[in-house]
Amino acid sequence: MNQPAIPRAEFLYQADVDIAERRSLGASALGERFIVDILGGTFEGPGLRGRVLPGGADRQLLRPDGVKELCAIYEMQTDDGTVLSIDNRVVVDEPVQSQRYARSVVRIAAPAGRYEWLNRRLFVGTVDSLRPQRQAVAIRVFLLD
Repeated sequence: MNQPAIPRAEFLYQADVDIAERRSLGASALGERFIVDILGGTFEGPGLRGRVLPGGADRQLLRPDGVKELCAIYEMQTDDGTVLSIDNRVVVDEPVQSQRYARSVVRIAAPAGRYEWLNRRLFVGTVDSLRPQRQAVAIRVFLLD
């Protein structure tokens, strides 16, 4: 019997994303809602680099159990001018007694051409704050192979 393939994660890029202050959108039946505007930034990895375009946003839901669900939608432009659309879904759990957990599933939509292979793969990521040095987050994205 063949052994099942075990996925491996290969580093794709790190995006340092500049963000605005979090604004409240009020309570809902599922929890407190917030939005954080994406102001810009840069990204770089092996064979992939460019800038994060301003205009996206990170919608956040703070659940009653203290876990945050984030949905960040934004665009990144590669050095050759190609625009990639990013849909980053994050779960952040910051329990009092243990380690912070911030992991995501990242969808990348690319036009036909050099980067269209990104449409056919799965990606996961991590999210870390760059505060207090910078009003930004570092998003590291990995290709599941």
